[in-house]
Amino acid sequence: MLPIKPHLWFDQDAKQAAEFYASFMPDSAINYANHFTMAGGECEVVEFSIAGQSFFGISAGHKLGINPSISFMVNFDPSRDADAARHIDEIWNKLIENGKIMMPLDSYPFSKRYGWVEDKYGVSWQLILTDPSGEERPVIVPSLLFTEPVAGKAGEAIDFYCSVFKDGKRGTTAPRPEDMGPDKAGTLMYADYYIDQTWLAAMDSAHQHGFRFNDAVSLLIPCETQEEVDYYWSALTAGGEAGQCGWLKDKYGVSWQVASTVMFDALKNGTPEQIERVTQIFSTMTKVDIATLQQAYDGK
Repeated sequence: MLPIKPHLWFDQDAKQAAEFYASFMPDSAINYANHFTMAGGECEVVEFSIAGQSFFGISAGHKLGINPSISFMVNFDPSRDADAARHIDEIWNKLIENGKIMMPLDSYPFSKRYGWVEDKYGVSWQLILTDPSGEERPVIVPSLLFTEPVAGKAGEAIDFYCSVFKDGKRGTTAPRPEDMGPDKAGTLMYADYYIDQTWLAAMDSAHQHGFRFNDAVSLLIPCETQEEVDYYWSALTAGGEAGQCGWLKDKYGVSWQVASTVMFDALKNGTPEQIERVTQIFSTMTKVDIATLQQAYDGK
């Protein structure tokens, strides 16, 4: 079992976006980038890491529209970084260049320094000065905002995800103590949870935001065996919707990719001929068939 990898579908310039993040985010690097043709279009892919969290980016000519329904919390912990307050300001100033401020960088009841920004590529980041007690959290935590048709269901979704992933467990839970406008008592102001070796967070918001979960930001599960593919595909499509190429929407509308490590090995290490064979057969699949992908990779 390998950790979850956020997958970002950029309108264009996936590699350029990854290089932008790697230029100023801590402990960041481009792992590899490549191009291939699939369904008559040119695709650019890039695998990169930010603060130790692995991401996968693609630009493939279809504008899916990244929105803030899945954002990325960046934890600045003064107990681990004496210059955390300065670093949060430095990174904020990079991210707001040609971006959009969603919540100003300021003091709030839950943090002495917090801000929410949508960068120039449409990706949303929540920068927070924190000093967590108890179990340590990673620097980057993907955060799901349950709004519009699924507002109020964040807690239910967390229970579902923790039941699907065998290492699933809840972390911090902060429900609303009373009704707050359209948000009802008991819905989640914030919670985090651990699944597939990955910390994620979730929040409820009954306000009208004009966006909801879509395929532009998905959660990719790299599977090493067909047994893993079959299990996660069955569990996550229950009550949801199956898509092409290992994509699916769960019953809360969150997009996942149940993927094979064979595909990513081909993209990173394969020859142009191997990549073409693998991507062409991959494009015909609904649920991923690892043996067929491996045969294409091997030229059999």
